[in-house]
Amino acid sequence: MSSEKKHLLVIGAGASGLPSIRHALLYPNVEVTCFEKSNDIGGLWNYKPHKTDLSTVMKSTVINSSKEMTAFSDFPPEDTMANFMHNREMCRYLKNYAKNFGLLKYIKLNHSVVSIVRNDDYETSGKWKVRYTDGDGKESEKVFDGVMLCSGHHAIPYIPSPWPGQEKFKGKITHSHDYKDQRGYEDKVVVVVGLGNSGGDCAVELSRVSKQVYLVTRRGSWVFNRLFDRGEPVDMVFNSKFQMFLSQTIPAPLVNWNFERLLNLRFDHEKYGLKPKHPALGAHITINDELPNRIACGTVRVKPAIKSFTENSIEFEDGSVVENVDEVLLATGFSFHFNLVEGGNLIKVNENKTDAYKYMFPLATSDHNTLAVIGLIQPIGSIMPISEMQARVYLETFAAGRKLPDKDQMKADVNVKREEMSRRYVESRRHTIQVDYANYMHELGDLIGCNPDMRTLWRQKPFLAWKVYFGPCVPYIFRLNGPNSWEGAENAIWDVSYRAERPTNNKLERRNGELKKQN
Repeated sequence: MSSEKKHLLVIGAGASGLPSIRHALLYPNVEVTCFEKSNDIGGLWNYKPHKTDLSTVMKSTVINSSKEMTAFSDFPPEDTMANFMHNREMCRYLKNYAKNFGLLKYIKLNHSVVSIVRNDDYETSGKWKVRYTDGDGKESEKVFDGVMLCSGHHAIPYIPSPWPGQEKFKGKITHSHDYKDQRGYEDKVVVVVGLGNSGGDCAVELSRVSKQVYLVTRRGSWVFNRLFDRGEPVDMVFNSKFQMFLSQTIPAPLVNWNFERLLNLRFDHEKYGLKPKHPALGAHITINDELPNRIACGTVRVKPAIKSFTENSIEFEDGSVVENVDEVLLATGFSFHFNLVEGGNLIKVNENKTDAYKYMFPLATSDHNTLAVIGLIQPIGSIMPISEMQARVYLETFAAGRKLPDKDQMKADVNVKREEMSRRYVESRRHTIQVDYANYMHELGDLIGCNPDMRTLWRQKPFLAWKVYFGPCVPYIFRLNGPNSWEGAENAIWDVSYRAERPTNNKLERRNGELKKQN
């Protein structure tokens, strides 16, 4: 490892940027700087009540993944934090993380990156020239040895092509990116377009105050609850090394059949007008605890795709018409691009498809791999531990000299992933960066040797091995061994059950990793 300091730029101080800074600090040969465009940290999870081009959540948003599966690998959440935290708590967790590891002094707020170009000596050095503005609007330029793009992919709303007659429509059309809360929608007829997580959340929230909500879905969706049997967080039940083994062993049609059976036990998707043609794991899942109740109450009514608009009405593909529509809310997802990097001419994106090894190393810059995109994935599971693992992979290559495959091998991996995705998922611009949480975490872990050493664990600590293999695939298991292992990982794993139950049971006590209930 060279003794000369490497200058690293992290762009964005959100859920991907913060762990990137934290892990950069573990390498003595790295000097890290973070540019954050806004006046605060937290990124998407820092709720912005005003209209903004930055990523933001709704005022009422809660996380879809449980806190233990969402945590960073060396910072377990407080035991009293809710399993599914409100965005305020999520932002507080991120700020506590930054404070705990002393990250704030490396973050320059109100610093906006204007452009990133290859430096004059890039061919030999792999360096990048970054032009940016500070809080006073002053433009400057600096050269960095490496760049980590951590600005997320929920900032550029995707607006579908206009429907016939849309230009005549007198109502208001808004993208869910600009939706904050239900104020202004009282006693109105609202059409929500799209049954992803945002669309479901908007429809449920508005159904309490609006005159009527219509939820438009072209394909339908399988709807998952946050909780499984006995109130266990669903992601803690189905994300384990054992479940990962089963999913790789049992034929996919049987896995899908079982999921569909379980989901239909909660409510019959066909009866509720939501059953899609694709299997349960053939599209990004929708998580919503209240939607079937709202449909049952009639405050949300499901509609097929829009056919056309008139001045005050909307006709749907089944021939039905809704009159006197006041508001249309487009929950149609987001786009991403890399226009910051040489105007988008270096790393090309087409319909949310781009060539990047492990979704983080663009093939266009694979000659040096000094630029990486962190958090450009759509996981079935939590994104935060994945972003952290991606940061670990990048820093092992950037700072510790760990070798990556050559460009041809990277390209082959990209092609394999694209083929696997096309076989599994419905064709959609949404299904271009899909990953399964546990599988992808282990895939990244293989690159840097931080996956749990199960042979050693079974031999030396069989009870811990049992918990690691059959328990939830929490991020702490990836710090038991490998580069920058964490001495607190074992205790964090033992206390998962306690921290998960404590928010809903204040009579619970902890004793040496065991749970004891008070009488």
